[in-house]
Amino acid sequence: MCSTRYLAEEFPRMNDTRFRRIRDRARGPSTLVNDGLKISGRLSGSGDVHVLGHVDGDCDLDGCLTLAETGHWIGTINAGDVIIAGRVEGDIVASGRIEITGTARISGTVSGEGIAVAEGAVVDGVMNTGDKAAPTEFVEKRER
Repeated sequence: MCSTRYLAEEFPRMNDTRFRRIRDRARGPSTLVNDGLKISGRLSGSGDVHVLGHVDGDCDLDGCLTLAETGHWIGTINAGDVIIAGRVEGDIVASGRIEITGTARISGTVSGEGIAVAEGAVVDGVMNTGDKAAPTEFVEKRER
């Protein structure tokens, strides 16, 4: 049987939050915009937001914005961390990291501290990282 100390020493990157997926670092409950719901206007505040429906407007969030596969966003997304699995027509600006899954369809500029792009994602625009590192590619291995 392995001890936690042994695993932490053997695999230090596993415990380093810089290498963990954004959704694995959830901080608590998030605000839900459910499938079938449409919001028009500006969203702002702190906390995490999970969008399964349609948003037509801009946002300025301190937390994590997750746009699910069924989600559609028209406007500018400005958040701490961003996960995109749905459609975005507009720019995405993150002060932290951005994950773009294989089902994402983005038309606009994507800017963040770090960007991870899954195989199959479509980004029609420019990607900019704050540390000038190249975007990261990953293959989604999780079951939906």
